[in-house]
Amino acid sequence: MTQRSRGALGIVVLILVGAAVTAVWGIVTRERAMAALSRETREMAVTTVAVTKPSKGVASEDVSLPGTVQAYTDAAIFARTSGYLKKRNADIGSHVRAGQVLAEIDTPELDQQLMQARADLATAQANEKLAKTTADRYTDLMKTDSVSRQDLDNATGNHEAKKAATASADANVKRLEELQKFKTIYAPFDGVITARNIDIGALIGSGPGSGAGAKELFHIASMDRLRIFVSVPQLYARSAHPDTPADITVQELPGQKFAGRVARTAQSIDPSSRTLLVEIDLDNPKGTILPGSFAQVHLKLPTSAETFRLPVNTLIFRSEGLRIATVRDGVVSLLAVTLGRDFGSTVEVVSGLTGAEAIVVNPPDSLAEGQRVNVAPEPQQKRPIP
Repeated sequence: MTQRSRGALGIVVLILVGAAVTAVWGIVTRERAMAALSRETREMAVTTVAVTKPSKGVASEDVSLPGTVQAYTDAAIFARTSGYLKKRNADIGSHVRAGQVLAEIDTPELDQQLMQARADLATAQANEKLAKTTADRYTDLMKTDSVSRQDLDNATGNHEAKKAATASADANVKRLEELQKFKTIYAPFDGVITARNIDIGALIGSGPGSGAGAKELFHIASMDRLRIFVSVPQLYARSAHPDTPADITVQELPGQKFAGRVARTAQSIDPSSRTLLVEIDLDNPKGTILPGSFAQVHLKLPTSAETFRLPVNTLIFRSEGLRIATVRDGVVSLLAVTLGRDFGSTVEVVSGLTGAEAIVVNPPDSLAEGQRVNVAPEPQQKRPIP
């Protein structure tokens, strides 16, 4: 073989070796690309989630709750006798004092009944006097055996019967005299007339349960002292004890706070709302706050329960109830929790957490129990530029 032939053969060999190396390199590169693609696909198939830690609630809570303002003393005024309204001395908004005359009722029928009862009393007294005289006479005659024992007993018994009839007639007169006193309606305490349902000439019935015609004449409320009723959640029920200070605000008086104290509690949880009814006494000497108003009550209550707060975007609402998703070792667990108060962007969790959980933020709807996830690294805070 000539030297020229050997050179051509070497070139062919080199070409073949280069082609083989290129083919092997292409196959290896393709395999690596496929492996990387498969790994990336598997990684992308695993959901990546951001997590947060629950923050612990404070030991003393400034609890703000809605309250209802009522007058400390409040009464509906009814008549105790029937008749026609003769005179009215008070109207809606009138400030009255205890014992002040509010109205007068004309009762002609009652007046006639009283006159008849007094006449009946006079008759009974006359009959009693005659019976007594007869009994005394028979007693004297009995000493000389001029009458029998039976006649004396009859005379004595008749006297006792007439005496009882006199007592009955006298009681009836006193009853009618007491009813006649109810012709004048008095204010039972200092206060303001908040309702007036009668006018001069109106027919007045006696008492709230006396049938047709009986209705409330006036409604009076004491304004210098108020009761504020507020329902405290069960979580704070044991902390809301008497003498606890409370600040009260009302919408129509912005920027003003009124200091009161818890006076008494119901000492029982309402099963329908799981709250404790608390009553706060508040001095209102100038009548600044009106009864019936809506008030906001601020109570600073200590709590022994360990509570946590979570962002609202960690909550999952499922058909089986409220859940939150926690991550441990890359595996999801769905926990049931019990919420307390809603603070807007955060909510209070009163049970179901220990505080060490990593809780998923903005959990997807498809998140399931036991699902594997990747936890996104926490964003690093930017250092301030010097």
